[in-house]
Formats: sequence, C-alpha cells, structure tokens
Amino acid sequence: MQIKTILRSLLLAYALSGICLLLLALIVFKLDIGQEIVTVGILVIYVVSCLAGGFLSGKLMRQNKYKWGFLVGLCYFVLLMIVSFAVQRQWDMSAQHAITTFFMCLGGGTLGGMLS
Repeated sequence: MQIKTILRSLLLAYALSGICLLLLALIVFKLDIGQEIVTVGILVIYVVSCLAGGFLSGKLMRQNKYKWGFLVGLCYFVLLMIVSFAVQRQWDMSAQHAITTFFMCLGGGTLGGMLS
C-alpha cells in the first residue's frame, strides 16, 4: 500500500510537471521571455508538483502526512536528478541550483502532506 501510494503521488507530480512545463514552453515560444523568468517558472513548477504529490500521499496515507509528503518530495528530486543525468550524460547543474531544487522539492512535498 505504501509503495503504491508513493508511486501514485509521483505519477501525479510528474504529470503535473509535464503539463506545466509544456505550458511554460509555449509561453516562452510566444512571448520570448527572459532566462531568469524561465528559471523561476521551472522552480515554481517543481514546488507546485511536489506540493500536489505530497497532498495526494497525505490524503491516501492519513497518518504521518508530512513524512509521506517529504518522501514524495525526496523521490521526486532523486528521480529528477537521475533522469537529467541520463539524458545529458553529464552533470549540468551547479551545486547551488541542485541544493535549492532539493530543498524546494522537499519543502513542497512536506507542505502538501501537511495541508492534506
């Protein structure tokens, strides 16, 4: 039950990420916005996706909701790093960006679990 719940929550988080990233790409294409806005948009998408995944896991587990949200945020970040590395075949992220993304994913997942 626990692994199934985490996988469902991650599926929701990544589906939401995919949809939001496609919308962001469309906005970039149509409006030609700057790099800083795109970077902020991507980080916001990470947080909102982890928040949604944490919220779902908290709703499904009903106990220790923040811990399940934290776990969803952690799994989201780890999978994000693995996929990024596998696609690019190199580490293409600064340590500062990786740390920021790590804490944003954990925070978003934990907050989502607490709000459920």
